[in-house]
Amino acid sequence: MNIIERISSGKTLSVEEWIQAIDYNDPGYAEELKAAASVTRDRIYGRKVFARGLIEFTSYCRNDCYYCGLRRSNRDALRYRLSYDCIMDTADAGYMAGFRTFVLQGGEDSYFNDERLIMIVRGIKERYPDAAVTLSVGERSFESYKALKEAGADRYLLRHETADSIHYRKLHPDDMSQENRIRCLHDLKSLGYQTGAGMMVGSPGSSSRTLAEDMVFLSSLKPEMVGIGPFIPHSATPFRNEERGSVDLTLRMVALVRLALPHAMIPSTTALATASSDGQLQGILHGANVIMPDITPPAERGKYMIYDGKKITGDEAGENLRQIAESVGSIGYELSMERGDYIP
Repeated sequence: MNIIERISSGKTLSVEEWIQAIDYNDPGYAEELKAAASVTRDRIYGRKVFARGLIEFTSYCRNDCYYCGLRRSNRDALRYRLSYDCIMDTADAGYMAGFRTFVLQGGEDSYFNDERLIMIVRGIKERYPDAAVTLSVGERSFESYKALKEAGADRYLLRHETADSIHYRKLHPDDMSQENRIRCLHDLKSLGYQTGAGMMVGSPGSSSRTLAEDMVFLSSLKPEMVGIGPFIPHSATPFRNEERGSVDLTLRMVALVRLALPHAMIPSTTALATASSDGQLQGILHGANVIMPDITPPAERGKYMIYDGKKITGDEAGENLRQIAESVGSIGYELSMERGDYIP
C-alpha cells in the first residue's frame, strides 16, 4: 500500500510518514495526489464550489503577531470598524446577490465585545434564518463562544497556524499562547460549531516537519473546515524580507488535507490567488471546495491588509459573481450559493 492509499484508507500516520508524503519528489506522485484529492472531494460534495460572502468588519487588533499587517505595532495600518447598520446593509446586499453564508472576519478588536457581536449575529439570523453565519474573530473565552453560539453563530474559523510549539514562538510574541489557541479550538468543537483550523505554508522557521506536525494535529482534531494558504510577507512586520511560501507546496498540503479529512470544507484561499494568477483554480483542482468572495464595502476593503498585495478585485470580489462562476466553470465545476454545510 503506497502513501496515498494509506492516507485515503484513514490509517493513522506518524510524523515521519507525513514528512515522506510532504517531501516525496516525483512528478507522477504529484499528479496522483492531485487526482486522488479531486476524486475524494467529488465523491462527497460533487462538483460544487461553495461561495461564502466575506465581511471584514474591523481592522483593529490587540495582538502583535509577527507575520500580520494588522498587528498592533503597525502604526501605518489603516484602521476601520464597520457600524452595525453597515454590516446589516452589507449582509442585505449579499443575500440579494445570492449568498447564503456570511463570514464575519476581523482582528481581535476589544470594541466588538460579546454584546455587540451577539447583536450582529442575531441581526443577520433574524433577517435571514436560512443563511449560515461564520465568525472569525480570534481567541475568546468558553463563555463567549457559548453566548455567540446561542445567538445563532453556526461556524467558527480559527487557524491554529502551526502545531509545532517551537515554531509557534517564532511567529508570536510572548503574550500569546499556543495552549490557549488549542484550548479555543477544542472549546469550539465541544459547543457544536462547525470548526475551522488551518495553517500557513512556508512561514519563517517552518519545515516539512512542522507541516507534518500540523497533519498529525488536524487528523486528531478533525475540524470541519481547514484553511491553508502560502505565507506572504507584509512590509510593516518583522518578516518583511522573508520569502513567500511555495504555491506548489501549498497545493500539495491542500490535497493531503483532503485525503486525510475527506469531508472537510476546504477554501481555496485569497492568499493562493494573490501568490499565483491561477492559484485559486488550482486549489479547487487539488481538492478545495470553498471560495470566499469579499463583500466588504469597497471603500474599506483595501484597508484590511494582512499581507502585501492582497487580491481584492476580480475573482476575489463579491460583486463579480458572474466572472467567478465563469472561472470555476472553466475547469468543470459549478459555483454554488447554497449554505454548503459540512457533510459528516
